Amino acid sequence: MAANRRAEVDKAIADVDFSANDYQIEFDTDAGKIVVDLWPDVAPGHCKNIIGLTKIGYYDGIIFHRVISGFVIQAGCPEGRGTGGPGYKINQEFNDRLHEAGVLSMARTNDPNSAGSQFFICMGRVASLDRQYTGFGVTADEESLKNALSIGDVKTGPGDRPVTDVAIKTGRVLVTPKA
Repeated sequence: MAANRRAEVDKAIADVDFSANDYQIEFDTDAGKIVVDLWPDVAPGHCKNIIGLTKIGYYDGIIFHRVISGFVIQAGCPEGRGTGGPGYKINQEFNDRLHEAGVLSMARTNDPNSAGSQFFICMGRVASLDRQYTGFGVTADEESLKNALSIGDVKTGPGDRPVTDVAIKTGRVLVTPKA
């Protein structure tokens, strides 16, 4: 069982204020930077969760363990197998945002309230995920989308795992005061 990182995350998000600031997550990956605009208006819990996990360095060095061309790229498992998490779960926040290319959404098991740290980025329109998974952000610019899509094109082997690891080298939270 993974160590429960909830206390660290809660401490890291104590100063998060969605009414005063806009937040982005920047992942510096082996394929280039992927910057994501967060959607706290529809999924504040998921946004706070990824902000906190990023602030504590949780995603640093984690690989994209599942890549399905035209579907999704998935990361966030500390073991790199798709079975691990931060030692706690967060409740779903299903919403009406569509799962289109560049959308950041939370992975989970069959239990809708089983998300933790694993996320995916859509490679195209995936209507079957709408209102079934919590979309909570989208790539911020064309370069970020291009870099994410390039991960979606890597050669994969058994279990949709890339033959050559593609990692998140570092993650950071970008904060912009609202005008």
